[in-house]
Amino acid sequence: MVRCSNIRKSYVQGKVTVSALKAVNLTVEAGEFLALAGPSGSGKTTLLNLIGGLDLPDAGTIRVDGTALNRLTPAGLARLRLTRIGFIFQAFNLIPVLTAAENVAYVMHLQGVDAGTRRRRALAILDEVGLGDMGDRRPAELSGGQQQRVAVARAIVSGPAIVLADEPTANLDSATGEALLTLMERMNREKGATFIFSTHDQMVMDHAHRLVHIRDGRIEDDTRRQT
Repeated sequence: MVRCSNIRKSYVQGKVTVSALKAVNLTVEAGEFLALAGPSGSGKTTLLNLIGGLDLPDAGTIRVDGTALNRLTPAGLARLRLTRIGFIFQAFNLIPVLTAAENVAYVMHLQGVDAGTRRRRALAILDEVGLGDMGDRRPAELSGGQQQRVAVARAIVSGPAIVLADEPTANLDSATGEALLTLMERMNREKGATFIFSTHDQMVMDHAHRLVHIRDGRIEDDTRRQT
């Protein structure tokens, strides 16, 4: 599903060049439930953003679902993100003026799905994540955990090949975070979506079926667990 080969990425901060990733190699198979773990500044979020095509590496190649990202135009990258990748952001990134159902349906709107089908699919997936009676509520009327569930529903409603989640439990209490991870594990199992997290939350690491530790821009450990 993902193949990163000799990935390097640097950023300029003031007068200093910071090497965020140093010759990283990583292969992720379809259906994995994987966490990129490490302290702040380790490079895990940079790697997640590169896999999602939100940024491009300085060197090396990344293939997602068989497509080499460096060969795509900006429009091609946008199309790949729209059709093959679901994103779950730490800050939820819901549109405040839209209802939960409208937020979930927004990606399908961009994909050109008709209004009736969008509504039906949005309500169905909200029911799957335990929010079947909250489709007409706006984000301000939902708790943090409920908003993140809407974000999960939005990410998976169109059946993406891969879901990328950046610190998905960072703004949640432990009980809500545990429930969210259990939900995403179920979606991984039942829908076959590949999940990749960036995290420094031990609870996320404990749920991961594969744990990749990153430190100072390098992978220092890669452990698969029996599930």
